[in-house]
Amino acid sequence: MTTTRLPLFPLNTVLFPGLVLPLNVFEARYRAMMKDLLALPDEGPRPFGVVAIRDGHEVAPSALGLPDGSEPPEAGAAAGFAPDDPARSFHAVGCVADASTIRPRGEGDPAESYEVLATGTTRFRLVSVDASGPYLTAEIEPLPEVAGEGAGALASGVLRAFRSYQKVLAGANERTLAPGQELPDDPSVVSYLVAAATMLYSGDKQRLLQAKDTATRLAEELRILRHETALIGKLPSVPGAEYTARPTSLN
Repeated sequence: MTTTRLPLFPLNTVLFPGLVLPLNVFEARYRAMMKDLLALPDEGPRPFGVVAIRDGHEVAPSALGLPDGSEPPEAGAAAGFAPDDPARSFHAVGCVADASTIRPRGEGDPAESYEVLATGTTRFRLVSVDASGPYLTAEIEPLPEVAGEGAGALASGVLRAFRSYQKVLAGANERTLAPGQELPDDPSVVSYLVAAATMLYSGDKQRLLQAKDTATRLAEELRILRHETALIGKLPSVPGAEYTARPTSLN
């Protein structure tokens, strides 16, 4: 098993390969992470791992602006997560992100905050998490993308179903579907784009991310799209599913 060590940025969202991730970084632990990433050579990548939180807080209870009336925990790399082993707070599969833009804001070293734009690259399996430094780091095992049987045919069916889903969703929200929007034909790209663009709970998105191969992910998406399209067609409006499941994130 080949493993790599990366900085770890847990979030209340699921990142997929090829998808863009904007971040507003203001906590001390993640400002320290961005400072270290900025120290890497300009011509090379600035990778960090993004993993979805299973049980914990994206922003530590001790962070500025989140008083809850209780004694705040000690600030640290693992604040808001399982104190004995932070890995227990996270899903087992995440995605490497490459920070193409890290823009410091304000005075100080590190800056008061950073505007970050990153892109998902490859999936990984979380092996272990280390909280001994200023921010979490993780030992990760890269996960190759395997096509699986019938991925091409499934991708065509998913694209048709996704178009139908978009039309019904646009009608439910009284919006107009943008004409001429081109969609990819590579099965793995299709599977990740549809997973990110479909209105689903984080747990559903996580199951799509960790599917054993592209064909399995596409088959599940086809089932979901058909179900959601039929359901939305019967509803007078479309609820914001994520807003009922968790607080709005500041990141």
